Amino acid sequence: MAGVDVGGTRVKSVLSDADGSIVLAHTAPTPTQPGERVVDVISETVSTLLDRAVDEGLDGMLTAVGAVVPGLVEEATGVAAWSANLGWRDLPLRERLEARFDVPVAVGHDVRAGLLAEHRLGAALGVPDALFVALGTGIAGALLTSGRVVAGTEWTGEIGHVTVAPEGPVCGCGRRGCLEAVASAGALGRAWRELGREGDAEAVSRAVAAGDAEAIRIWEGAIDALVRVIAPVCAAAGTRVLLVGGGLALAGGVLLDPLRDRLVGALGHERITVTHAALGDRAAALGASLLALETLT
Repeated sequence: MAGVDVGGTRVKSVLSDADGSIVLAHTAPTPTQPGERVVDVISETVSTLLDRAVDEGLDGMLTAVGAVVPGLVEEATGVAAWSANLGWRDLPLRERLEARFDVPVAVGHDVRAGLLAEHRLGAALGVPDALFVALGTGIAGALLTSGRVVAGTEWTGEIGHVTVAPEGPVCGCGRRGCLEAVASAGALGRAWRELGREGDAEAVSRAVAAGDAEAIRIWEGAIDALVRVIAPVCAAAGTRVLLVGGGLALAGGVLLDPLRDRLVGALGHERITVTHAALGDRAAALGASLLALETLT
């Protein structure tokens, strides 16, 4: 099976065998605003994996494909309904991919797929209830309740487009002050560069650790915005485990420690664990391969 995760900056992919074990992994840059060309991107990625498998003397037979993308995804129909950052709308992704590959195709949401992988293989293994928040180019969440990833509607998990600062920066969706425009890795990098500094969100996190006052101001503003959105979700669902993934999670304790402290303050109790997602940036691709596997059962 091939699992492909089309992210805002990189396309991560894995090739796995019949029991779900990864045999190959691949990463490539995501083209700028690929739009409907994402079908070509996924197809070329799968071809690259299969070619590498043959070159390495592995079985290059393709049995199923799982593809996961950000934004609004209608998983039942396989339609990628909308992506603010990558530029498609109402794209019949599963239909287009099935026309390229003579195998079953599963299409899903990247963050829900990441949570599925974390529940089956990673930090949420054996945990019945968890919230997974991916902090990368954009922001989205996925909820696990009673051992099941909540699918809901195509809008499920789109916490990145909750308004937290009505007069704030313009978001990729066209509105002002969305959580994604304030607290994503992309937003932090932009705010940093607007101060005349060099670098991205990683540079901000290093500056925070070094005690830079401007970096701390930007960082704390982002954490406050995250807590205002995450805390009500945890309270409503009774969630006790928060998994943080995406590029921003690489900041480690610089992010996770104050995030937990402020969540405890907002929730009024300490019965919440905030931890780094265990599978790193491969979580969604792994989840995509699990979705592919499910098409064969």
